[in-house]
Amino acid sequence: MSVAPTTTPATDPRNDRVVEPSKTKRVKQRLTSRWATAAALVIAVIWTIPTFGLFVSSFRPAADIRSSGWWTIFTNPAVTLDNYAEVLFVSGASSANLGSYFVNSLVIAIPSALFPIALGAMAAYALSWIRFRGASVIFIIIFALQIVPLQMALIPLLQIFSQNLGISGTFPAVWIAHTIFGLPLVTFLLHNFIAEIPGEVIEAARVDGAGHTQIFFRIIIPLSVPALASIGIFQFLWVWNDLLVALVFSGGTIDVAPLTQRLAEMVGNFGRNTHLLPAGAFISLIVPLIVFFGLQRYFVRGLLAGSTKG
Repeated sequence: MSVAPTTTPATDPRNDRVVEPSKTKRVKQRLTSRWATAAALVIAVIWTIPTFGLFVSSFRPAADIRSSGWWTIFTNPAVTLDNYAEVLFVSGASSANLGSYFVNSLVIAIPSALFPIALGAMAAYALSWIRFRGASVIFIIIFALQIVPLQMALIPLLQIFSQNLGISGTFPAVWIAHTIFGLPLVTFLLHNFIAEIPGEVIEAARVDGAGHTQIFFRIIIPLSVPALASIGIFQFLWVWNDLLVALVFSGGTIDVAPLTQRLAEMVGNFGRNTHLLPAGAFISLIVPLIVFFGLQRYFVRGLLAGSTKG
């Protein structure tokens, strides 16, 4: 007759004391309880209500938007597509073709997200795995640059672009500005991830004769895809929703101005075009939603990477 093994609490072999569950496990159990799940659902619903209200308002007639709240659509279900037609296709002083500004935002956001990631990944690898004098000092300086207010660099950088380089009011000016402002944080985050890659992998590649270029492209980049994707999402969303940097370095020209700048101007005098803002704002949400949900699995993996060991 076999006896089922019984589980006993783990003991510390040094003093025979019962080892308590780790703090991480206790926190994980609390966060995965039913009450925590219910609280998360409530927070998610509350967080989604403004977006849902914006979506509903974008289909309501102008008179209803000015006279009542979006929740009255359940008692007065009046729906129209005139708001979207006006912000997308009608040209004028108060409601210019929003489609051209949408393209401008894409042209600004995609390179402005890729450039900092490419430069930051190379800098993070160099600071993590290439031994040279002053590496720690450079990393501290990069970390300290994050606390420099963005507004302090706008005017000096604009003077350099306009007087020395002559690129003010062009896409390269906006790309360079976003790259400069986003590079310290990107480098810092990627450094923390790349530095945790096991050294045995790097050493094995060096023994096989791989150089820094081969190690970077064949080992570091494939292992860092979750971190690169998550940081890319943050950088893209920050650039897409930015107004200040684009307003300063685009020069206000139609050929360079992003979607956010046009949304700020679309209200018109005395707020007579406020009924167009819900439709315009919801159009600006389409790309961030696609980016987030399309890269969601990489986003979650990037946030959790390096959080636990063993």
